[in-house]
Amino acid sequence: MKHYSYRTTGTCSREIQFDVEDGKIYNVSFNGGCNGNLQGISKLVEGQKVEEVIQKLENIRCGFKNTSCPDQLAKALKSI
Repeated sequence: MKHYSYRTTGTCSREIQFDVEDGKIYNVSFNGGCNGNLQGISKLVEGQKVEEVIQKLENIRCGFKNTSCPDQLAKALKSI
């Protein structure tokens, strides 16, 4: 299992940490942001294929921002 840390931009959360093993994502945690919503996202993506998470979360926007915490997670996954 490989551990990753990704510094977010344009969101209330500051950082995302997660593990990837055999192309699946585990142990997602966000530092900062809307705690309840981000815990929910973390539980929903647990054990999902990286490609599927990217496809589902990419380009989601938060309010008038050009990004969101889910979109930042997709960007983090694309960066590995």
